[in-house]
Formats: sequence, C-alpha cells, structure tokens
Amino acid sequence: MSLSLYQTSVPAFVRALNILSTLLDKGRDHAQANGTDLATMVNARLAPDMYTLAGQVQSASDAAKSGTARLAGLPPPSFPDTETTFDELQARIAKTLDFMATVSKDQIDGKANGVTVKLGGQERTFTSEAYLLGFVLPNFYFHITAAYAILRSQGVKLGKMDYLGSFESLAGG
Repeated sequence: MSLSLYQTSVPAFVRALNILSTLLDKGRDHAQANGTDLATMVNARLAPDMYTLAGQVQSASDAAKSGTARLAGLPPPSFPDTETTFDELQARIAKTLDFMATVSKDQIDGKANGVTVKLGGQERTFTSEAYLLGFVLPNFYFHITAAYAILRSQGVKLGKMDYLGSFESLAGG
C-alpha cells in the first residue's frame, strides 16, 4: 500500500494542531495555577532571535494551511499574525483546521504535479512530494516542537507523551 500526498499531509497537520491546542491548554492552566502572567507565557521564547510562543503557533498554522493549499493548487489563505492571548492562538488553530477541512483528498492527490514557492527571496519549484517531505513537514514540526519547548522552559509539566498525543485516532491504536 502506498501513501498519497493527502494522507501524508492533512491528517498529520490535523493531528499535530490538535496536540498543539492541548499543549496550549496545559500552558494556560499552568500559568493560571502558578500566578504567571498569561502574556508573559505567550511572549516567551527560547532564544532572543527565535519566535515567541505566539510566533511558533502562527508559523505552525502557516505551514499547515499554506502547505495544504499549495498541494491542492489553491492560493494559501492569509491570516494576520495578531494573536496575543491563549484564546486567540486557539482561534488561530481552529481557523486553520476549518480551512483544511475544505480541501479534499481529490484536490491534493489530483494536483500532485509540483509547487512553486518563494524562499529566501528566490522562487523555487519542487515536486509536490519534495515540497511536502523536504520542506513543509519539517518546517511544521519544527514550530510545533519549538512551541512545546517554550512551554517546557516556562515550567509547564509536559512529557514526550504530551507531544505525541493520544493514539486513539491512529489506525490500530
């Protein structure tokens, strides 16, 4: 059995965004329980030149929605990066999931002939497979992992199983 582009992309994005939503809930709950200012946590970062927690969530959202759209041959939806609260970050994730629900398997698997994107000021063309496997998925998971690490650095009690999430939705899980 071979995997299609759709099977390799959208379900992975949906699963990880739902896990990210749960991680954010745990972060908010930790901050509230410990008297930490919520804005401090949303603006936390691992290093001065890295995105804040909000920026990591926005970037994960961008990777998922733009990757999905480009694989389907659609223009990526534009969401302004204005989220400053946990509730707004959750709404951003929900809006991303809502968009991805509008893209069908046939739209992605029927397109599968290449993607052109501007990276580093230069236009590049990839096969759909190379774009997904070599750019979109690594970029997406980088930002999910960075958000997890920021929450950990702020004292949120998270472990590997929080990052991996429930296996109930996985076939055979």
